Amino acid sequence: MNAHESTRSDGTIDASRWGGPGVFTTAPSNPAPTMIEVEALRKEYGGFVAVTGSTFTVAAGEVFGIVGPNGAGKTTTLKMLAGLLEPTDGTATVAGLDADDPEMRRNLGFLPEESPLYEEMTARSYLSFFADLYDVPRDTARERIEESLDRLELDHRDRKIGDMSKGMTRKVAIARALVNDPDVLIFDEPASGLDPRTTNYINDFVGELAEQGKTVVFSAHNLYHVEDVCDRVAIMNEGEIVARGTLDAIRDEHGRSAYHVYTDVELEGSVRENGRYKRVVSAFDDIEDVRAAADAAGGQVLDVRTEGSSLEEIFLDLAGDGDDPLGTETEGAEP
Repeated sequence: MNAHESTRSDGTIDASRWGGPGVFTTAPSNPAPTMIEVEALRKEYGGFVAVTGSTFTVAAGEVFGIVGPNGAGKTTTLKMLAGLLEPTDGTATVAGLDADDPEMRRNLGFLPEESPLYEEMTARSYLSFFADLYDVPRDTARERIEESLDRLELDHRDRKIGDMSKGMTRKVAIARALVNDPDVLIFDEPASGLDPRTTNYINDFVGELAEQGKTVVFSAHNLYHVEDVCDRVAIMNEGEIVARGTLDAIRDEHGRSAYHVYTDVELEGSVRENGRYKRVVSAFDDIEDVRAAADAAGGQVLDVRTEGSSLEEIFLDLAGDGDDPLGTETEGAEP
């Protein structure tokens, strides 16, 4: 027996085939127009290869995450997408335009990991200054700035930036990336160095941007938040993409799945849990063996649940477990 034999028309797998309730759900596919296309992107600094062979696409309205250890090539990749670095080889297009096309940058919002702001200016005056650089009409700019600051819940808008906390200045930097109302946003470590509450708020805000149709590409060291926010991810190591796709696809290809089979009778290798007996098997077809054993013992399978590797576990397998496996330090190893 295999998964296809018990797949329903709605894409779920009927666990009742083994005598118990429950379904395994497969993720639906919703194609969208391509907003970013990267093909064989490469960047060298002298004899050092920072990025090599990077190929991926990002759909309109998608949140795409890039994760990897220090020096993996994340920041270099984002800077090439933003037109701030010229690739040694390969191509990158954003909204149908070459990444180094000045017209593309007018439709792009870029947030670097380190984003020094003009400390003597207030949040309002700083954002108005950047709106002028983008030739945003004054009335439109005023309305857009207030809306962004409202959504970011930034108070004290007339306080000098130099007197603001790090979380507040990061919100101002994010608002700056939105001042030209871009379709594409590239955020390098948007929640870098922030407290958990502000980090969660910014990640929620990224999700809201996608709901509004914005395309967001961002890097992050905190794998939990990448897993929580992104539609798809690319895992980088030593300048190369070693895995990419939806979270489910990466888990299927690189993760280790286990099936928890619950029965109403004790079997060899099972443990008692919440009034039932659980036996863990690694292969889908082994579920049938458990069902047969339960039937022979006068019982039945009550439920089947799938447990897979987390993105963090897969990351450690693919990128190694060096001194800083979660990449909690600044990515200073990149040129």
